[in-house]
Amino acid sequence: MNIKFSILVAFSSLVFIGNVLNAQEQGWHLKDANTTGSCGISAQDLYSSLLKGRASQTVVVAVIDSGIDVEHEDLKDNIWVNPGEIADNGIDDDNNGYIDDVNGWNFIGGSDGKNVNADTYEVTRLYGKYHYKYDGAVREQLSKSDKKEYDLYQKCKAEVENKIENAKRGLENYEGTKASVKASLTALKDALGDQELSKEAIQAVEVADNESLATAVKILMGEYANGNEIESLEAFESDIYGELDGGINYFSGQLEHAYNPDFDTRTIVGDDYSNQREKYYGNNDVEGPDALHGTHVAGIIGAVRGNDIGMDGVAANVKLMSVRTVPDGDERDKDVANAIRYAVDNGASIINMSFGKGYSWEEKVVEDAIKYAKEKDVLLVHAAGNSSQNNDNTDNFPNDHYKGKRFLGIFKAKDKYYENWMEIGALNYASGENFPAPFSNYGVKNVDLFAPGMAIYSTLPDDEYRNLQGTSMAAPVVAGVAAVLRSYFPTLTAVQVKEILMSSVTKINDKVLVPGSKDKYVPFSQLSITGGVVNAEKAIKMAKITPGKKKISKGKA
Repeated sequence: MNIKFSILVAFSSLVFIGNVLNAQEQGWHLKDANTTGSCGISAQDLYSSLLKGRASQTVVVAVIDSGIDVEHEDLKDNIWVNPGEIADNGIDDDNNGYIDDVNGWNFIGGSDGKNVNADTYEVTRLYGKYHYKYDGAVREQLSKSDKKEYDLYQKCKAEVENKIENAKRGLENYEGTKASVKASLTALKDALGDQELSKEAIQAVEVADNESLATAVKILMGEYANGNEIESLEAFESDIYGELDGGINYFSGQLEHAYNPDFDTRTIVGDDYSNQREKYYGNNDVEGPDALHGTHVAGIIGAVRGNDIGMDGVAANVKLMSVRTVPDGDERDKDVANAIRYAVDNGASIINMSFGKGYSWEEKVVEDAIKYAKEKDVLLVHAAGNSSQNNDNTDNFPNDHYKGKRFLGIFKAKDKYYENWMEIGALNYASGENFPAPFSNYGVKNVDLFAPGMAIYSTLPDDEYRNLQGTSMAAPVVAGVAAVLRSYFPTLTAVQVKEILMSSVTKINDKVLVPGSKDKYVPFSQLSITGGVVNAEKAIKMAKITPGKKKISKGKA
């Protein structure tokens, strides 16, 4: 039991998601299942075995995310550099519409260098968009098309108002908990006086009928019972306040920006938001104010291998392009569409997208960008989401399908699926019934395969490293394997790479807990199209016998 959990149990009924459990060893996701007891992707020894002596070409992988620390010690040698751009000269040297885009572009920044950090959720934007039109409206008096908008407005309104009330209660609980903690630890300090903190000193404290003091003693003794070292009462107090302040900041953020329809960040960006096809805005700050998420994703794909620093990425001969698009809140369709097009136009052959949301402002603009990527032979790898939901039944944008044309203009249009899109669920490092990560979305129609997504060790800003979890971590594992295939087998098209990755999975036959459930078991095969986990070794073996369909110019590998 960690400190934050014991505190919250003692003081409130709040549910707090703590730190990720440590895996059996760092980099477990690269190993083979036979050597780790988990289901790794069999990638660690590829370069000294199956790929030894084989020529490769550099592959550009775009990371559409919160930003990347391009100076990180374990990433900087693998960061994409725009060959047509001269750094910091204030000129669009390559005439692509973006000035000084040396390592990528930032679509959530302004031309003055300012950046969006916190932003609203899409449901909040839609609520604000339709509020002026439908607040007080009578549904029966509306046209058929307006009724559809009205129903969406009512759905968004109910969700936003409910979230606001929950955030208010959450904030009140955390603030109350912090006040109780402060009172308890103050009482304990007074009781200890000048004594040095120790288990024996805590046991000797007379609590009498002092509830605050009794609670503090109970918590500290619980920590000792669990073998936790407590350096000092001051350090213990600092740790607890840090965790509680995190909760306070989270719920405050929900109220101040996430669910606040009056919060508008486009004044920072300075674009015409009504024009969803506008392309040229933003700035060249590809790191932004908080690049933790994007830097972690980038490291999973392409941290420098074999340099005895930090950790190894999946792919070796790779360059990472940062396209900053994802704020602390929901990404916007306009920015996502432009990020995809930017990556495609500037040489990316794989795009990793570890983000998602439950609503869409302008789905069509993203659909067109995905189709554009398909025309240019670019593979898109997308995280399935972390809501323990079935993506076959619940909206998750962007996604792998779109509405086809109605047959003869009469019959209902069927969903069509992008051939260059992969939707990735997250795998746990535990075996058996716990194979799927408990938070992972799934879907036998709309999730392609699973990849390791818990306790994934990777890069963080400022030359740091840490385990993180999420389908956000699973997607770049697959993007990394895709990069290996496109690097060593350059005649394979994006569609062929997807087909190989789908056909070469490690099949899991176990019955497993459905993510989010405590007692519902299904065969793992019912959670995705393939019923398996990405396997780099098997994919390479299949690639070796697959005739490529892509024409390569002379002189290239």
